[in-house]
Amino acid sequence: MSLPFVQKYHIAKYLLSQKLRGREYYPLVLMLEPLFRCNLACSGCGKIDYPEEILDRRLSIEECFAAIEECGAPVVSIAGGEPLIHEDMPQIVAGLVKRKKFIYLCTNGLLLRNRLQDYTPSPYLTFSLHLDGNRKRHDALAGRPGIFDSAVEAIQVARAKGFRFTVNCTLYEGVKAREAAEFFDYVMKLGAEGITVSPGYNYPYASQKGMFLQRNDSKQLFREIFKLGKGRKWKFNQSSLFLDFLAGNQTYQCTPSGNPTRNVLGWQRPCYLLAESHAPSFRVLMEETDWNQYGPGRHAQCKHCMLHSGFEATAVIDTLAHPLKALSVLLRGPRTDGPFAPDAAGNQAAANCEP
Repeated sequence: MSLPFVQKYHIAKYLLSQKLRGREYYPLVLMLEPLFRCNLACSGCGKIDYPEEILDRRLSIEECFAAIEECGAPVVSIAGGEPLIHEDMPQIVAGLVKRKKFIYLCTNGLLLRNRLQDYTPSPYLTFSLHLDGNRKRHDALAGRPGIFDSAVEAIQVARAKGFRFTVNCTLYEGVKAREAAEFFDYVMKLGAEGITVSPGYNYPYASQKGMFLQRNDSKQLFREIFKLGKGRKWKFNQSSLFLDFLAGNQTYQCTPSGNPTRNVLGWQRPCYLLAESHAPSFRVLMEETDWNQYGPGRHAQCKHCMLHSGFEATAVIDTLAHPLKALSVLLRGPRTDGPFAPDAAGNQAAANCEP
């Protein structure tokens, strides 16, 4: 995992404290969506399909801070919509930095160059640029030419000013391993701290339904990508065991409680993309949600999901339980041949996560 030491230390300290307290469900990353409004209409996203009255809503500064305090997660991913549209975002970020939360401010990059003056470089702030592949593929998914180049220019300016940045990449049907590998090479040349990568999830609000990878196709694609990546020194902003899971080598069940979502409608149940209902508070979300009914083999809409927002927390828990296994995968990389590990089934605990 390509994180600065101070960030690794604080996250590890937090995780150990949760384990020592014997907590079964606890947050690792707060997914904060202070608005759904966006300046793009990307093919894999349906957030802007909400009614105008919801798109016009914003979480206030006070509501954002209250969510942070209520949740207590050490990492906050600010998504949307496009967060830089929110006029109070600089104050929200400054407040989170003051609270020493590690912030990933997600953006498509269109507004970043003009808004950088509102932010100060900090080890607690990382811009997470959304790029779903090379210029041709990303612009096609974004539905507008020039989006890729705008994001890259913004990245270069941000880096020159001393800001941390990562690239968030979602892979969809039609992408080939070599194309993805060449894109990862390009991202490393840009100077990204790391890459966050997942196969796209066909969630209910997605505007197009035929662009998402099936589960076994995702595993095979990632095996081919990681095979090409041997020796290329890619850096991922994810745990080694999550990457091994993407390659089909770990039997994991989803841990949606690890990445709770607070948005303009409340605390979204159960996860970032699957919205069955909303809880009025974080406590109600955690204590009154039947977490065991979600995940592959448990819920029909979870069948092909392999998103980091659901499975990274599982991989982190497994890392704490089996550090030598995690170290082995980190040193040798994900296995790229042999049979796939079985998928998690029903309410049976994931075999590889048994202590």
